[in-house]
Amino acid sequence: METVATIAAVRERVRAWHKAGHRVAFVPTMGNLHAGHVSLIEAARRHGDRFVASIFVNPMQFGPNEDFAHYPRTPTDDERMLAAAGCDLMFMPTVAEIYPNGPERATRVEVPGLSRILDGEVRPGHFEGVATIVTKLFHIVEPDIAVFGEKDFQQLTIIRRMVADLCMPVQIIAAPTVREADGFAKSSRNQYLNAQERALAPRIYQSLQAGAQRLRAGDCDYASIERAGFKELEAAGFRVDYYAVRQAADLGSPGPAGGLVVLVAVRLRNTRLIDNIRIERS
Repeated sequence: METVATIAAVRERVRAWHKAGHRVAFVPTMGNLHAGHVSLIEAARRHGDRFVASIFVNPMQFGPNEDFAHYPRTPTDDERMLAAAGCDLMFMPTVAEIYPNGPERATRVEVPGLSRILDGEVRPGHFEGVATIVTKLFHIVEPDIAVFGEKDFQQLTIIRRMVADLCMPVQIIAAPTVREADGFAKSSRNQYLNAQERALAPRIYQSLQAGAQRLRAGDCDYASIERAGFKELEAAGFRVDYYAVRQAADLGSPGPAGGLVVLVAVRLRNTRLIDNIRIERS
């Protein structure tokens, strides 16, 4: 695996692969890789001939009271993990390489509507930062395929809309959420939890399963399902940002047909955790 830090170097390698007829798969990450990221890497390898991963902690998607400065950075371990997974090229740029005029003065990309609900309501500007960096990375890497995890379901939905709206020639592949044995979704932020908080964390997925069970049984009282999930998690000791039932296709209000998704965001002390579960309907 080769590691590069400049836009010019990435473009040189990828354009040579395209000239040779290779399909290029891409996984953008913020590093601090874990088994969930490995699943994205494995999906990328199944869909492409060459594989690029980026590691970039994007300051634009962090709010003023969030953990940009303390976000865990483990480049040596990340490089080792990517090489073992069969990555061909790791792109690890500096902030100055990506935002030469600074992130505050950079052109921004926003997906209206989808960016302002759920996580977007709780974290203003977050998805503008996500859409901007993903757009920049797509223009830099020029991949044929890009892989994103379903755990960040709203992010995945926003990127799909952005790609369609901006006519980007990139196929978006969704990789299933990777979970611990007790159902807790893997995340880089899980390492912030102490033992007591980690023992409580599986209640998040259990609450999602309870909501999904009601929906699969035909219960259409979505407000009641949301209230029940919210109260259950609150009673367990979480601070709940939202517990929501939405249409899976566009995160709109649920209707009588089409797939659904139950989404949740909670806080344990200073750690914010998200998860979701899909429900298919005819």
